[in-house]
Formats: sequence, C-alpha cells, structure tokens
Amino acid sequence: MRTTVAGLDVHTSHDHVAGRDVLLWHHGSPQTGAILPPVQAAADARGLAVVSVARPAYAGSPRIPGRSVADVAAGLRPVMEALGVASVISVGASGGGPHAIACAAAMPGLVRRVVTFASPAPFDGSDEWFAGMQAPQALRAAAEGEEARRRFAEIDEFDPASFVDADYAALDGEWASLGADVAASESYGIDGLLDDDLAFVRPWGFALDGVAASVLLVQGEEDRVIPPRHARFLSEALPHATVDLRPGDGHVSVLRHLSAVL
Repeated sequence: MRTTVAGLDVHTSHDHVAGRDVLLWHHGSPQTGAILPPVQAAADARGLAVVSVARPAYAGSPRIPGRSVADVAAGLRPVMEALGVASVISVGASGGGPHAIACAAAMPGLVRRVVTFASPAPFDGSDEWFAGMQAPQALRAAAEGEEARRRFAEIDEFDPASFVDADYAALDGEWASLGADVAASESYGIDGLLDDDLAFVRPWGFALDGVAASVLLVQGEEDRVIPPRHARFLSEALPHATVDLRPGDGHVSVLRHLSAVL
C-alpha cells in the first residue's frame, strides 16, 4: 500500500500495520522508497511487516533544504506513531544506513535493533575518509557545499569499476528490482541524491555514542563504494555495534545476506 503519512510518501507491505513488529527500510541513494521484493521476502520469513518511506526530495516526499540525517529520523517519528507500529527493526542500505542508525537515537523506545549494509560513517574532514572509494568525486564536491555538488551533477557518470562482479551478479538476479528502482528514481530529479550527499558530509545531528540500540554493521569486504573502514569507524563510535564483514561481497551483493542477518 502507498499513502501519505505526516507529509511523506509511505509504502507499507500490509494495509494495516498497527500493533505489528516492522522492518523499517531505509533505501539507498537514489531510489524511490518502494518496497523491493527481496526486502518483502526477508521480512515475511521473519513475520515482520515492512514500512518504507521516501526521504525528503525523493518520489512524493517534499524537499527539506539543508536537512540533516537527524532531521530525516525526526520526520519518521510521527509516521511510526500514526501507523501505530509495536516495534521497529531499523534497516538501511548504503545511503539509508546513517538514517537507520539515526532512528535509534530519535525513537529509542521503539527502535532497539539496527542493521546497516555498506553504511558510510560520519565525515571527519580528512582525506582518508574517501580512501578506498572508486569514485569519491560526488562526495568530495558535497564537502565543498551545495553549489559545488550541483556543478558536479552536470558531469557525473557512473563508474562501472565501482561494482565488483558479485554486485553485477546480484543486480542480474535477486536484486534486479534495486537497479530498476534506481532507474525509476531518475524521473523525480536529483535533489534527493544531492541532499543525501550533503547530509553525509555535514554533522549528522546526533551523537553516535548515545545510541542505545544494538547495531549490526554488515559490510562487503570488496566494497568500492563505501569501503570497510567506514564500518570499523562506526563500530568504534557506537556503544553496542558489531561488524559483520562479508568476504567476496561488494556494495550491492552484500544485501543477499539480509534474510540471514534478520
């Protein structure tokens, strides 16, 4: 079901999720917020309903210029309250990772477990933060500000070497819907992606050491988009975090472990 809740574009796997334990899915950058079949299947296998919300400036969710990671999480709190969910496992892929963690800070009574896949860590202002990224130019531009990021968007092209063979196999197989959803997001413009990148390199708006939830940081050892050092940094900053390093996996193929880690 697709509806509008608290002004945001919301997808739910069931017409009614009140009183249900839910998997709150935080999509990557860029996507539409639609519930992808492998996410639905993994949740179904664990008896969880799925709620997925398009972040501001994605799909039908209005833009919030200058939004922080914490701002997005704060905006999801009234959504969860309106839906009446019983509990939340906050799960984020890539650009959704920081927002999944932020929800544990914004809704500590509701979110007690977090899972991220290939999440970036907070930007520390150093050149090392970009180390291991095949194509860091967009994030480097974001670190210079919105105007620089918009200029780069005019020449930005995907670098095929950002993905390893396992990533392409995943996109040809179980996670083909992810690639299709990325393509579908293009019709909504670039503001969502730009605002995500800008939010990642600004202060996130909450303290990692104040997150009480358990956080599982699932990371592909061969990831060329968000390298493993980001997971290690997050694990050191979060009080209750574990790194689940997956040999042979890249940025997309690491998602094949979703059902297992749930």
